[in-house]
Amino acid sequence: MINPDTAGLTLAAGAALVAGAVNAIGGGGTLVSFPALLFLGYPPLTANVTNTVGLLPGYAGGSLAYREELAGQSARVRYLGVVSGAGAVLGALLLTRTAPAAFSAVVPWLILVACALLLVQPALATVLASPRPEREQHRAPLLVLGQLFAGTYGAFFGAGFSVMMLGILGLFIRDDLQRLNALKGALSLIVTAIAALYFAVFGPVAWTVIAVMAPASLAGGVAGVALARRLNATVLRAIIVAFGLAVAVRLLV
Repeated sequence: MINPDTAGLTLAAGAALVAGAVNAIGGGGTLVSFPALLFLGYPPLTANVTNTVGLLPGYAGGSLAYREELAGQSARVRYLGVVSGAGAVLGALLLTRTAPAAFSAVVPWLILVACALLLVQPALATVLASPRPEREQHRAPLLVLGQLFAGTYGAFFGAGFSVMMLGILGLFIRDDLQRLNALKGALSLIVTAIAALYFAVFGPVAWTVIAVMAPASLAGGVAGVALARRLNATVLRAIIVAFGLAVAVRLLV
């Protein structure tokens, strides 16, 4: 069992703080905190499950800070939350029961596709606009399938899954980007909570590091929303895509 010293715990806390903020703004925080845990000497599986548990409060803090934008979206959260949760259960099972190498090999390309989706989202959203009333758009079958996949991927590895989720949501739900970002955060919280619960019981979680990562990621999530609110839709979209590209490039190299 690894027992990180004060410097190691400080590194983990700092990485969790930044990761919580990055996830609240757009996604990709795992790229910050996961390598930090690897640097401390944790095996990849331990680092992955510990990272998921440690960043959970960050998603909670982001959703709490985004409560104004979440107003009126309870039906979306409930319906897509069930779908995302089912994907999270599948992803957690896959991570702890299969070798992740094959799936991880396609992760960068999935993130790049998500970034491309986000870039062309305004045009595609017009083409793919659902004939359903606005209050029913979250029930589109292709959106359900996309959310199921995003939930699976998010629990399995998670790097850039928020970027992927936001890209999928924006294709089928016509709404302000800030509100979609808030919805993405709530669904990410559900996915991460289910995965974290599973890992806490069945995964090799490094609880010593969790003690510093959890409060740091919570603070980061709240701060990230405060920053995201100051950005207009175009700038926010550009920043999210930049985070996604950074994640993909880092994983490719």
